[in-house]
Formats: sequence, structure tokens, C-alpha cells
Amino acid sequence: MWEYSDKVREHFFNPRNSGPLEEANGIGDVGSIQCGDALRLMLRVEPETEIIQDAHFQTFGCGSAIASSSALTEIVKGMTLDEALKVSNQNIADYLDGLPPEKMHCSVMGREALQAAIANYRGEVWSDDHEEGALICKCFAVDAVMIEDVVKANNLNTVQEVTFYTKAGGGCAACHEGIEEILAKVMSERAGPGEVSPPPACPATPEAPRPPSAKLTLVQKIKKIEEVLDAVRPMLQRDHGDVELADVQGKKIYVHLKGACSGCMMEAATLGGIQQKMIETLGELVQVLPSSHMPVEA
Repeated sequence: MWEYSDKVREHFFNPRNSGPLEEANGIGDVGSIQCGDALRLMLRVEPETEIIQDAHFQTFGCGSAIASSSALTEIVKGMTLDEALKVSNQNIADYLDGLPPEKMHCSVMGREALQAAIANYRGEVWSDDHEEGALICKCFAVDAVMIEDVVKANNLNTVQEVTFYTKAGGGCAACHEGIEEILAKVMSERAGPGEVSPPPACPATPEAPRPPSAKLTLVQKIKKIEEVLDAVRPMLQRDHGDVELADVQGKKIYVHLKGACSGCMMEAATLGGIQQKMIETLGELVQVLPSSHMPVEA
């Protein structure tokens, strides 16, 4: 489904600095297994100079999460803590010669783990401020503060980009309106007083296919949906899973996950990835839901 650079593949198949770090004096934990990604970053810092002598990681996540964590440990070794605090998620992605847009959230998680580990070393109570913001995406537990920070730091403009960087909006899509409100607020701040900022683009970006002038018939829509499923099926089958179309009800597309995909802890992420492909192909906001959510006929 996604194209990975040779460097991402190298850090995935041969991760650097993986596993516990003896005598670590700075530890940062971010994410959660329940949401699909979790990362522990461990630092050994020389007290007098505050230089990071060594860095290790342990992660639960996809190949991009492993590669991003591996890259992060290589980047920060030899830096002072103040220098490390300036490392951005884009620095991590650049070190890997780029990440697929859909996987940029892995680099964001690395940046947060670094901030948490440094705060832990300094005896500070690290706070990502997430608890201060209203919960926007319930599927992945992403709040307004995190979305706004990532939008500003990475100059994001669309709901789709926010999903790629934070995973927010990649599940049931019920939070898209809330994400659009945050985008509109940030764009207004960028424009400055007296200027009019453009409205945030919908998940169908300018590069994504646009809907035809005539509305698709149900048969045409199902054909395009099947094309998307055919495109993602080989990736799922490599992990002994599969997907098939169950039903289409308006803007809700129900799919049946099979094999290893059925009941998998990464089910929400899998459905989110399929949903983004559906949005791009159909040119409209749709929800991709498991067949178990189909309404029961009376």
C-alpha cells in the first residue's frame, strides 16, 4: 500500500539500539498499545555536560514506528539535551529519506518520546498538554491540543494530512468536523488580522481523484470500492489476512476482515488506511466500518 525508502527498510530489518538500556537515567513513554502504537525511549545522559551518551528504544507498532524509533536514537546520540529538544518529527522523517504521508504519525510519536525522556532526566513532570484539550478523535484518543500543535509545527492544511500525522480521523470519521474547525482556527491565525484565510480542504486533496461531474451510480461506486480492496488485499494477505466488501449503505462502507485481520489489535488502523484510500478514490467523505457494525434488520 505504501512506498518505503531503502533507509526505512534498513532500519526496520536491522533496527539500531533496540532493547533495554542499562543505567538509563532518562525514560520517556508515549502512546498506548490499545491505540496501536507505543514507544519507550531510554537515554543515558552524562550529568556534567548533559550529553546523550547512549539511547535505546522499545516499541509496539508498525515497521515505520520501528524505523522512526531506530533513527531517533541514532540522531540524538552525542547531542546535548538542549540540542536534542530541537529535533523535530520532520528531522526524523528526513533522516530516513522520507516516510509515507500515512505514516508521519510515527515520527511525531518519536518527538514526543524524546521530550518525555528529557523531562524525566531533569526531574520534571512531562505533560503533552493532551489532557487540557477536548477529545476530538475517540478512536485514537487524540485531543484538540495535540492536533493544533502538529498542524502548526508541520504547516498542515487538510483533514487527511492531520490523519497522516496524528491518526485522528482515521477511524470512524465522526471527528472530521472538529478537525476542520481546528484547521480553520490555525489558518485564521496564519493569515493575520485583516486577511481572509482559505477554508480547510476536505480529505480529498488536490492531488487526489475528484468526483465525476455526474453522481456515481451504486454499481459504479461498488466497482471503485472493489478496486480499492483489490489494491490493499495483497498487503493483508502477506500477513495472512484478507478483506471483502460486505455492504454499502449511503456513505457507510461495511467490510469483512478475514484471517489474521479478524480481531487484530491493529484493526482500527487497517480500517483507517482503507478508508483514506476510499475517500481518495471516490472523492467524497465515507466511513469504512467492520461488518459487525451493520445494523440488524428488524
